[in-house]
Amino acid sequence: MPTQPTPVSPVRIAVIQFDPQVGLEQCDNNLCKGLELAEQAVREGANLIVLPELCNTGYTFTTRVEAYAHAESLEDGPSLRTWAAFAREHQVYLAAGFAERDGLKLYDSAVLFGPDGLLGHYRKAHLWDQEKLWFTPGNLGFPVFETPIGRIGLLICWDIWFPEVPRLLAQQGADIICSLNNWVWTPPPLFDASGKCMASYLTITAAHVNNVYIAAANRIGSERGGRFLGCSLIAGTNGWPLGDVAGPESECIVYADVDLSSARSAPIWNSLNDLPRDRRTDLYDAMLGYHLHPALPR
Repeated sequence: MPTQPTPVSPVRIAVIQFDPQVGLEQCDNNLCKGLELAEQAVREGANLIVLPELCNTGYTFTTRVEAYAHAESLEDGPSLRTWAAFAREHQVYLAAGFAERDGLKLYDSAVLFGPDGLLGHYRKAHLWDQEKLWFTPGNLGFPVFETPIGRIGLLICWDIWFPEVPRLLAQQGADIICSLNNWVWTPPPLFDASGKCMASYLTITAAHVNNVYIAAANRIGSERGGRFLGCSLIAGTNGWPLGDVAGPESECIVYADVDLSSARSAPIWNSLNDLPRDRRTDLYDAMLGYHLHPALPR
């Protein structure tokens, strides 16, 4: 029997699915609940933990004033200080979503913390529905962050509907994309016979066509008349979920053990085809502005 190669960048991923609620009086509860589940994930050996979009504030704001009151600055927000302390104490990597205040502008943002502090920051590029009333579209592009465990990209919810986003992250060398979500119930049909929703399939497809891991954390529950889909999952480089896809209503943690560095050789499918080489860059890269990461095969 052939021996398995020793993992170069072994990671246990945990995506957290829970029910944060909007309201200033709820923020401490949301923060504590998310970290309680993150601590459970640490006890189970996770070292890359993904929390949902706006996981400390809830989602359904009714006015811009309310959204602004929930927002925190990147430099000194109390939730961000708490997440940073958690990552430092437990020596893990933590991605979390928050409402960011930058002067008078608000952004739907995500941060990535590691044991040594802030590693990355992303602002949601594609705003969904009433988010457009509170938030400014992101202006940071689609950065990929170098970390000791691998190259990590971030996207938020509606971004996954735009195939350019995971493609740009993959082309910049992302080993894994952390997808922070508040996927909402939309007109039926919402689920197929297997219990997967369209967002699950979009995540699976993005992982498959870009040969990249995607760890997608969504929330559950109801809030001010809206409902959320759950269905959190971790997709492998071949697209298929690693383990179960979470249900639409249960608080849970989804885990997967991966070698992040394996994403760098995953595009080689057979002796004649692999995705980076088969791309017709002469036809569309200049128009789309894509740039291949120098570490990837040409």
